[in-house]
Amino acid sequence: MATVKLSKEVVSQAKIMSKALNRSLAGQIEHWAKIGRLAEENPDLTYEFIKNILIAQQEAAAGKLEAYQFDEKQ
Repeated sequence: MATVKLSKEVVSQAKIMSKALNRSLAGQIEHWAKIGRLAEENPDLTYEFIKNILIAQQEAAAGKLEAYQFDEKQ
């Protein structure tokens, strides 16, 4: 575990968001860091798209998959 110094403003905002989203303070900061890293690595993707990819990954890991039905009329 590393010690990182953050501004009081970032910590204050993270505390509010962590309570609203039922995450720990560290979990909220890690979430923001993960989203930021993915956004920097994929500047053409929107936040919403990145969020949906992360949700889909967790759904797949939990075995919550559905077969896609192709429209054969096309």
